[in-house]
Amino acid sequence: MYSEISYTSDDGLRLYARDYPAASGPARLPVICIHGLTRNSADFEDVAPWIAAQGRRVIAVDVRGRGNSEYDSQPDRYTPMVYANDVVKLAHDLGIERAVFIGTSMGGLITMTLALRKSPLIAAAVLNDVGPTLSERGLSRIRSYTGKGEQFTSWQQAADYISGINAVAFPANSAREWERWARRAFREEGDGTLAMRYDPNIAVPIRANKLRSTSMAAHFAFRRLARRRPTMLIRGALSDLIEPAQANAMRAAAPRMLYAEVPDVGHAPMLSEPAAQEALRNFLASVD
Repeated sequence: MYSEISYTSDDGLRLYARDYPAASGPARLPVICIHGLTRNSADFEDVAPWIAAQGRRVIAVDVRGRGNSEYDSQPDRYTPMVYANDVVKLAHDLGIERAVFIGTSMGGLITMTLALRKSPLIAAAVLNDVGPTLSERGLSRIRSYTGKGEQFTSWQQAADYISGINAVAFPANSAREWERWARRAFREEGDGTLAMRYDPNIAVPIRANKLRSTSMAAHFAFRRLARRRPTMLIRGALSDLIEPAQANAMRAAAPRMLYAEVPDVGHAPMLSEPAAQEALRNFLASVD
């Protein structure tokens, strides 16, 4: 279904991405998917092949410190600008000059940073439940569990943990869906324990108060992103990170930005929901 990409960052880390080939048809711009703070490329295991079937190559990255990408020995490099540089390097290595970006949560912040770092690379962008101003309610919830280094001895324990921190956002999830999520989020170690698929040290910048609700730079990056290319915000109707006030402010700052809301889901939609897929299908159909 996908091939594996291994590449080297400018500062020497071995990084990973999944490469989903496009179905046959006319050549179209590829899609680069970037996951959230504690997540990895497996988050797109449903939506990436769905997009690829529409005739677009899809690259789903593991940001440094997550999934199969190498952990950084210097945690102060776990920042959106460094992540954006890694994406630029990946695109260069693959010969991609322009792409459609889909960024979930932190992935959206990376996409906004790319609008400052390498604007011509972004042909169009989807921000999944993220923007230049974030709700403190959602940030507090994310800070409460990031970097704790949880380990479990069974998949049921891992699924219960994932449900415990995410049920507020996915109240309708079944036991099977929580287990699937756990298998994306954890890896089995040699001793049989299950460990999170990210470096706990990604929390170091957060503890240093670098995960802020807003900044002038974030607003500038969003305006540059949304005013120069097709852009869409997808918001979970139950989101505690992008609440109606933040969504309305984004729409006022970028009147041409498209907007879609996913019912009965919080932060952040998996993009496999019917409302999300309808919005994505229409958006991608409008981009070469």
